[in-house]
Amino acid sequence: MSAAELVLDVHNATGESPVWQAAEQALYWADIPHGVLHRWQAELAQHMRWKLPQMLACMAPYQGDPQRWIAGLEDGLYEVTLDEGYGRASVQALARVEHPMPGMRFNDGRCDRQGRFIAGTMLMDMAAARPVGQVYRLGAQELHSGSATDLRLGPLLTPNGLAFSPDGKTMYLSDSHPLSQTIWAFDYDIDTGTPSKRRVWVDMQPLPGRPDGAAMDVDGGYWICGNDAGLVHRFTPAGKLDRSLVVPVKKPAMCAFGGRDLDTLFVTSIRPQGVDLADQPLAGGVFALQPGVQGLAETAFKGE
Repeated sequence: MSAAELVLDVHNATGESPVWQAAEQALYWADIPHGVLHRWQAELAQHMRWKLPQMLACMAPYQGDPQRWIAGLEDGLYEVTLDEGYGRASVQALARVEHPMPGMRFNDGRCDRQGRFIAGTMLMDMAAARPVGQVYRLGAQELHSGSATDLRLGPLLTPNGLAFSPDGKTMYLSDSHPLSQTIWAFDYDIDTGTPSKRRVWVDMQPLPGRPDGAAMDVDGGYWICGNDAGLVHRFTPAGKLDRSLVVPVKKPAMCAFGGRDLDTLFVTSIRPQGVDLADQPLAGGVFALQPGVQGLAETAFKGE
């Protein structure tokens, strides 16, 4: 395993939701507060960005169409279509949600192995510590009704770390708020997209870093960013800490496997505002690790 390498010194305010698109050999990710969707094509050394009308928290590509994405914004789930030539994006609401209070947005999200989009919401003011976050599902049934299904997993402070086992039958979810720092596992009904039998899988309180965004490898290893600790942890399917890899910033946010053999672990990060960054000048950058394992390709959205 090699040291983390800088992919792009992009100064993301909050870099999140990295997604590898194999057909383009490109990494996509979001900068949440700036509402920007980024793409980096390493072989072409080309970086593009698209500005959206709201904050952009999480996303997944539509199956068979790299220009269309499903995305969690502030007030709902949207279809985002990217204009390659002009760096513009159009958005169309798929399902708006009724947040229980103002100042909320979507946060972490991805597709299950069957192509349904699962995403959580949070109160943006984390200092308020209000457990009002929920987790929603959007699949073919919800698309027809125009209303996302509340999976009744809340109330949560900062839902994060969403991932699915290789067979899709276990769902993982974390709460990265300092008052929680817990990772749960659920049995997941792959036919209905319903999680059940919630149990504490990892208590992160005694471990370094808060449990932020996650990715899965082919062996069922769960890789999660240790926010505030500058680490990316791997847990075995039994919930045992297996290894921790170092990145040169304090706040890694989310990771994703990519590269030609899906053996590179890309890590996005946060650039804190109003603090001295002399000890982490690359904060907000995107990094690459060689963890010595192969990752699982992300499932595209199969809403239709």
